[in-house]
Amino acid sequence: MNRRLLLGAAALALVGGIVWSQLGGSQTTGAANAAVDYADVDTSSIVEMTMGPEDAPVTVVEYASLTCPHCARFHETTFQEVKRDFIDTGKIRYIYRDVFFDGAGLRGSLLARCAGPTRFFGMNDLLFSRQQKWLDAKTMGDVMDNLVRIGKVAGLGEEQIKACIEDQEKAEVLEAWFRQHAEKDGITSTPTVVVDGKSYGNPSYGELKKILDEKLAE
Repeated sequence: MNRRLLLGAAALALVGGIVWSQLGGSQTTGAANAAVDYADVDTSSIVEMTMGPEDAPVTVVEYASLTCPHCARFHETTFQEVKRDFIDTGKIRYIYRDVFFDGAGLRGSLLARCAGPTRFFGMNDLLFSRQQKWLDAKTMGDVMDNLVRIGKVAGLGEEQIKACIEDQEKAEVLEAWFRQHAEKDGITSTPTVVVDGKSYGNPSYGELKKILDEKLAE
């Protein structure tokens, strides 16, 4: 099933607490403070991951989690068709935004961003295609080891990989960035596709193609 979110203030604090406890962080500020503090975090250092021309007439935003099975399926099917028919042809601008349910997803996102924007989508595809393998772990240490292996497959060095996935400061900012965007766009489940500011949930390729064709014809 789709991964679902509760994005009230208390729920956001809970998500944050889960992420940080799984990352080995301490929870000293309490849930109430956590719910407030994320909105004040400077997230300008986080690079928006995009494909397609900036001046495209239609903008599509995908919210997804690297630990969500439905998101992996979306990337294997719908996303590839959208990329072929709309992104590669320059018809739309496509933005990918992470959603975090757990520490594993957050660490996976840090790895995907490790090689920079030009290689992000390739790394993301690799993580989705091998989702079951790298999540086949009993501890966060096992997840970390699995991510190192995937990073090496992508041609990254072990030192570089560990520096990325252990970057606690960036993890904190990335989590705040996720919360800010998810609350603003009213994201309650993954994957969720937003077209020109309107949410369409998890559409099939046929449904999304119809939406995009209609938007492009306006």
